[in-house]
Parts: sequence; structure tokens; C-alpha cells
Amino acid sequence: MSTPVTREAALEYHREGRPGKIEIVPTKPYATQHDLALAYSPGVAYPCKEIEKNPEDVYEYTNKGNLVAVISNGTAVLGLGNIGPLAGKPVMEGKALLFKIFAGLDCYDIEINETDPDKFISIVKALEPTFGGINLEDIKAPECFEIERRLKEECNIPVMHDDQHGTAIISAAGLLNALEIQKKNISEIKLVVNGAGAAAVSCTRLYMALGVKRENIVMADSKGVISTLRTDLNPQKKEFATSRPITTLAEAMVDADVFLGLSVKDVVTPEMIMSMAPRPIVFALANPDPEIAYDVAKATRKDMIFATGRSDYPNQINNVLGFPYIFRGALDVEATTINEEMKLAAVHAIADLAKAPVPPVVSAAYDDGSQLTFGPEYILPKPMDPRLLTSVSPAVAKGAMDSGVARRPIKDFAQYEEKLRKLLGYDNRIMRRISDEAKKSPRKVVFGEANTDNMLRAAVMGHQQKLFIPVLLGNEEMIAKRAARLSLDISGITIVNPRHDREEGRRKKYAEALAHRRARAGLSYLEALDKMYDRNYFGMMMVDQGDADAFIGGTYSAANRTGRIAEEVVGIRPEYKHFAAMHIVQTKKGTFFLADTQVNRNCDEDTLYDIARLTRHSVEYFAHNPVMAMVSYSNFGSSANEEEPRRVSNVVERMHKRYPELAIDGEINLLFALNRELREETYPFSRINGQDVNTLVFPNLTAAAAAYRMMLEMGIGQAIGPIQMGLNKPIHFTHIKAPVRDILNLATIAALDAATGASNPEKE
Repeated sequence: MSTPVTREAALEYHREGRPGKIEIVPTKPYATQHDLALAYSPGVAYPCKEIEKNPEDVYEYTNKGNLVAVISNGTAVLGLGNIGPLAGKPVMEGKALLFKIFAGLDCYDIEINETDPDKFISIVKALEPTFGGINLEDIKAPECFEIERRLKEECNIPVMHDDQHGTAIISAAGLLNALEIQKKNISEIKLVVNGAGAAAVSCTRLYMALGVKRENIVMADSKGVISTLRTDLNPQKKEFATSRPITTLAEAMVDADVFLGLSVKDVVTPEMIMSMAPRPIVFALANPDPEIAYDVAKATRKDMIFATGRSDYPNQINNVLGFPYIFRGALDVEATTINEEMKLAAVHAIADLAKAPVPPVVSAAYDDGSQLTFGPEYILPKPMDPRLLTSVSPAVAKGAMDSGVARRPIKDFAQYEEKLRKLLGYDNRIMRRISDEAKKSPRKVVFGEANTDNMLRAAVMGHQQKLFIPVLLGNEEMIAKRAARLSLDISGITIVNPRHDREEGRRKKYAEALAHRRARAGLSYLEALDKMYDRNYFGMMMVDQGDADAFIGGTYSAANRTGRIAEEVVGIRPEYKHFAAMHIVQTKKGTFFLADTQVNRNCDEDTLYDIARLTRHSVEYFAHNPVMAMVSYSNFGSSANEEEPRRVSNVVERMHKRYPELAIDGEINLLFALNRELREETYPFSRINGQDVNTLVFPNLTAAAAAYRMMLEMGIGQAIGPIQMGLNKPIHFTHIKAPVRDILNLATIAALDAATGASNPEKE
């Protein structure tokens, strides 16, 4: 089940740091007076003159071709109704965020305080010069039909009302696949639609374009079946009025093959489901609760394919499978509209993707043990499937080209798909995949520094989100006072005070175990018993002895002391002599893995070799194919007589022998490691040519720590880590003042590590 969203958590999410969910980020240099002269006056005059001479050059010199407007008047907001444009702004900002993270499209949300359709159309039409596309959102029916129709006719850029067409496109893809599984012909099925709003009308029209016959359709609204006998029908409802002598939904459902619900919860009964034809298809898409409860429907018919709009059940009909990628494809060919051919292309691309083998990266986030495969409970791709971008967008672009509405056709689709793969989107969802997986089997995570603000906040957030089961180490009274000051609810969270542990004999048991293990290192029982007053020792021994699953420690300056305790208590895996730490840094150019960023100060050859091996495995664990550069100030022997480059080169040679298929090379400096074109031109023999480097192994701790920290402080990326690699147990530690979200991410990774054991390298 999905984690409950509380009012407090949602409000804090929206106001923390900088209020809202989007910002503007410059894309050109602006540090010098010369930069500013190019950006504005006098330099800006030159592109202005070029665009004046040739309006199409606006796509060459401005962001218009990557800019979408999400426009609403707030009259039909996401399950909230007519709450107005101001109250609807958080939803529109959310839609803008989705455009960015899924398809790399920049997006402005525009809330217009106007309900008169003619005036609304005039306002939106006047905005056309700014945008490459317009996504209409949350506008009530029936006005939305006329607004979209007029804007599509009068604007020369793509316009789509997602409430209508988003659900239509995704559900149509699901329908095609469900019919294939149920062995039914679309031209023969009997369709019942409950609900007659914008989405229902658009869905039904699209189903007809795919082959459903009008005479086989019955549509119902809150007053019953939409019949030719009724006199209260608007033009959209009249389009689907039936002459059959029926008046109720129950009558319409008899012998129906497909039910599409876009109405309200609990209007469909088990008896209605039982009256349907053999092997029925039921899409109950009412938000937030379906027309018939999932468990009730599944218990009623075993031969049924069932879909909802909810993420906690199989077969979610989710608009995010479509709109980001549809606009991406439309804008990339500078389409003048989004037409039926483009929508049908999206339908077939989404449907086809569900039949393709599911990559492990998707299964890891969603699967509950068995591999996701095309079938009754998997008729649509999952929203986090990275292939949506490279499947749907090219299909839409081709649809625009084939139908003659593309002003800038794509010449090389292989090159285009490679460009799409580099866009922001999937890589920024690593933590979402990890969180989804951790929730399946929450593990007990000990927080060694629970009497600090950020550690305590992170522990409580993880508890609320059901990511893990926190255990707080520290003084009970002090932790309770701190929680009260921070307005944190710690009820239900275990607090353990190592100095006054209430569990009889636990300190003694831990001391005996540690003394026995370290006897040959000169540790006596009394010394071990004294160490159990230290939260690091006590917490790590909880993990070692099976009383907890993972440990998160806090460091104040150098992490070497905590690292030494970890090595002493849980030890390094026997196939290694060293352990290390890695940071994942997510940037506009993609995701990068950097090591060793915390543990090993000065690396000899064997240490560096272990770091490279550990990093390789960890990158694979995070569902990336490692393309590794062993970094130095030298390039491929250019400083062969100097110690550091020679050491790095030796490690590369050892890695080649052990992992002949691995893409790894060095020694190489950062310029050539990260600049693929320059590397291939200068060093055509490199084993990593033809690929973009995603993994950097540094020759020492100073270089690695400085690199990732500099990237963060300069706003180049966001980091996850430090992720410990090579210890026998999930022991992780970070700075005591690390941001709450960073600590939460690290604890979630630790919990998943404990649940799967997969982040630790296998014996080789």
C-alpha cells in the first residue's frame, strides 16, 4: 500500500526551504560583464533581429522549443472541484515538476482568473509566442471541449487538454492489451462507460478511433443511461445517446465486455460484474476510490482484467505514462498541433512497451518477488520505466512527421533516442526506486546520534513513511524534549539508552562477544564493557548480534574514528582487505558514482584495487552499467615514472584481467574522462570509448571528497551517500549536520541493504 500522506507532511514539503516546487535556473554563463552583455544588452539584439527576419529562428535562439505552459482556471481541480486558480496553483506546479523530471521539459504554471470561455481563449492565445506547447489542465466540462477545440484551431503550437486525452491515451493502450489477453476483437466488444465528463467523452472517442463501434457503446451519467429519450443532453452526451430500451447502469452491464468508469466510488456492484460477458475487462478509474473496490471485484470474477487509477493496485491507469513524452515528441519536431495520428502513435507505443521484457531496474522498484511480465496484472508499463521516454516520444514525433504537422522533422532517430536517454528524468528517481523496495520489508535501523535535530527528524520521517523501523540511541528524556521542541511525534518509536539499557544483560552480552572476537587484538572484557557506553559501539553491536538490521552513525569532523569502530565491530568482508564509501551525484548530465569519498586517506595499490572492485559492484547494484575511469593527473602513461599514475595504471591492468568485459580505463584526468568527444579524438585506443563515463575512482580521499563536495556547493548536482561498501553488516555514517533528506536517504539505503544483502559484493 502507498504511504499515507498527512496534512503536516504535505504542508512542510511545500513550504520547506524555498516555497513551491519549481524555480528558474540560468543555462548560460553569467559570471562576467561580458557574459551579461551577451545575455542582455547589447548582445541580445542580434538574435532578436534574426528572429524578426525569420520567426522560425526563435527555436534556434530561445527556450521556446523546450517550454510548456500548464494553464488552468481552477474550475475542476484534481478531485477538489471548482476551487479557483489560486488554490489550484500547487497542482499546476506539480504538473510542471512532472514535465521536468520525466521528460526534461521546462514548464511554467499559469493560473488564469477567468471562467468565460471566450475571454479565457483570448488570454491563452495571446501567450502563444512564449511557449512551444500548451497543456490545458483542470478546466470543467463542457467548457473545456470548446476551449480546447478553439485553441487547437487558432494556435500554431501543440495544445492538449490532458484531463481529456491523457486518460484516453493510457486507458486505450491498456484496453488494446487487455483485449489481446482476453482474446476479444475490438470491433465486436460491447462497451459501457459510466461518467460523461471530459475524460469519459475523450476516452470513448479514442476507443472508437481504434475500432469500437458506436452502436456497441452505452454511456451513463448520474441520472442513468444516456438515451435518445432524454431531453437534458448537451452536445457531447448526445453524441453517445443510445436507442436501446434501458435506463440503468445495471441493465447496461448485462453481457458487456468492457466497463470504463470515470465517475464515483461504489456505483458498481458484484452483481453487475457477474452479469458481464465471459472474460470481462473493468477499468474502474474513479479518483481516489474506484467504482468497485479492488478486493471486492477480484473476489467476484477470476476471469476479469481489472484496472484502477491507483498506484497500490496492479494495472494503474496513470496519465504520467503519456503527457510528458507526448509533448516531448511534439516539441522536438516543432509540431503545430497534437493530432489524432500522434495520439494513436502514443497509444500503440505504450501498449507495445508493456509486452517487452521488463528490465531489472523497473522490477526492483515494483515487483513483489516475481518478474513483471505481460499478462492480466501487467497490461501497461510502470511509470518509472525509463524506456517510456525513448519509446513514446519518438513514436509521437514520427506520428507528427507522417501526418505533415512537423516543421522540423528528425533525420536520425537513433541519434534522437540517444539524446533522449541523456535527458533529466529517470536517473533522478534512484531514491524513489530504493524507497519503494525498502517499504516492502521495513528493517530495524539504529540511529546512533538520535539526540541531534537532523538525525531525529530523519528517523521520524522514515518511521512515518514506513521506510524502516527506527531505534533511537540516547537519553530518553533529552530525546523526548528535543522531539517536543521540533514538534515531532516519537510515539511508537523505541528509544535505547546504552548507559541504562532496560534489556537485562544486553551490555554484558555485547561486551563478551566483542571481547571474544578481539581477544587476539588485546581487548579485555572490562575494556569491551566500557566501550558499550559508546553509542557507536553499542549500536553496531546491536546489528552484529541480530538485535537490529542496520546502523546510522554521525560524525563531527573526520569519519576515521567511526570507520575504525565499524571495522573493529562488524569487520570487513573476507574477500577484501579494505572497505570504502561512495557518493551518487545526480546532475543535469546524468548520474555519477564517485569513490572513495570518506574512508581511505592514502591509497596504496591494493587499497585502490579493492575500492575499484567495490565500486563496480555497487554501481551495478544501483541498476547502472559501470563505465569506469580511474582518475589521475596523468593520461595513459604520460607520467609513467611518477608514483601515483603508475599505481593507478597498475590497478586498471589488474581490473582488466579480473573483469575482462568491464568498461574501465585509466590512468586518465577528468577532462578526458568526462569529455567523450575529446577522449575519442585524442586517445582512440581507450577501452571506454563509445560510452559516457558514469563512475569515477579517485587516487586518494582528498581528491574524491573535494570533487563531490565542490559539485554540491556549486549547485551542480544532488548527492546520495556516503554509502559504505565492503563491511560485513549495513553500517553507514555521515556528518552530524548533514541535511535531513540526506540522512533519510542513507538510512533507507541501509534498510534495503539489510533486507536484500545485495549492496555488499558477492564472493568472487
